[in-house]
Amino acid sequence: MRKAAFILLTIASLSIAAYAIVAYTLFPVGSLVHPQMKATYAIHRIGILTHIFASSLTLLLGPWQFIPAIRVRWPHVHRNMGRVYLALGVLPGGLAGLYMAMYAFGGIVSHTGFALLALIWLFTGYRAYAAARARNFVAHRAWMIRNFALALGALTLRIQLGACFAAQIPFETFYPILAWTAWIPNVIIAEWIVHRIKSDEPTVRVS
Repeated sequence: MRKAAFILLTIASLSIAAYAIVAYTLFPVGSLVHPQMKATYAIHRIGILTHIFASSLTLLLGPWQFIPAIRVRWPHVHRNMGRVYLALGVLPGGLAGLYMAMYAFGGIVSHTGFALLALIWLFTGYRAYAAARARNFVAHRAWMIRNFALALGALTLRIQLGACFAAQIPFETFYPILAWTAWIPNVIIAEWIVHRIKSDEPTVRVS
């Protein structure tokens, strides 16, 4: 069950990354979004492209970091992929996301929601890096779970976008809400996973 869920999540993560790369490489910037968002993207072209491509990198690399076989058999691959994930994915993606949050469609509600997402994403990335440097791999894994769950906000956002469009809810009504609901459920699920992992670990008794 866990393996099947992981496979589906990996496919979804890679698919969203591929879609974003194609959409922002083969089409004019913002051509596939709301007209008002398109105008904003055109003005802040570097910001949105940095956010899109850096964030897509995290979606491409993230799933492989959770495969035990890679960590055990090829630890150097795991480390190098992790460095790229954080240095070229989370760091520029989070900073660009924080910048673009100030121009998000939907006013202060959207601005605040997306800005908080970017800040927490950067924070969890830093904590994951710091834990790895300290060789606290239990904490490192927990922070990486939280970080990648936030990266998957790109997936959650698009699922919710499709549901709202299917329900014929006006874009102006639901988009500011999505600035929060695209990532808060992910945080809750990540904390549940971290708690489950801690619960499954054997307790060391000191006599």
